[in-house]
Amino acid sequence: MGVVIPAHNEERHLGACLRSVQASTALAAPIPVVIVVTADACTDATAAVAVRAGAHVLSTHCHNVGAARAVGVERALELLDRAGPDVWLAMTDADTLVPTGWLAHQVQWARRGYDAVLGTIRLAPSTTALLLEGRHNAQYFHTRRVSETQQAWEHPHVHGANLGVSASAYLRVGGFAALPTGEDHDLAARLSEAGSRIARTDQYPVLTAGRLRGRAPCGLSDVLASLHAALTNPVD
Repeated sequence: MGVVIPAHNEERHLGACLRSVQASTALAAPIPVVIVVTADACTDATAAVAVRAGAHVLSTHCHNVGAARAVGVERALELLDRAGPDVWLAMTDADTLVPTGWLAHQVQWARRGYDAVLGTIRLAPSTTALLLEGRHNAQYFHTRRVSETQQAWEHPHVHGANLGVSASAYLRVGGFAALPTGEDHDLAARLSEAGSRIARTDQYPVLTAGRLRGRAPCGLSDVLASLHAALTNPVD
């Protein structure tokens, strides 16, 4: 199994992210897990943090999250070359904490014959997130019926911070495109078009930073920034 994490100037968050991923590998045993960090266009100590944590590190200058994910997956597959045909690829982000059962949960879906798993997020606790959480959640959960449990909700969301895919399905559709944003949605759409079996689950959501200035344009941070603007500058 490979875990791929793109990172651009994430020295503050990456260490905690990697610790959470490493904790998750314990429940995935005895499956071997390699963790690959793509330090993309970094001007801080992101790569050094990843090395100290024992991750495999690629330093790139893509300035592009889609390209960074793609080269990270390529390296993971190289490292897992002898692992056989059933390699599973798990994706998260450098500002994200994954729960302990995260990888084992994806493995369960893979063993049931699914080609991909699309998970959900929660905003990590912070002053900003507390102000925005109610407004964000109202939009995020609007498709979940009151009678549904979290386990049953087949949500509409796609997040690179909580995504898993079999290597065979990933390669069959051409992998991540070199897009500056939306590379996760693009991959999910092509998997769906190819007839891949996709699980959409709210079990084991990840915690992601509720910051207002992110790394990729038109991502979660932009959504939160617009919500924050609406809260602080309400229209009469």
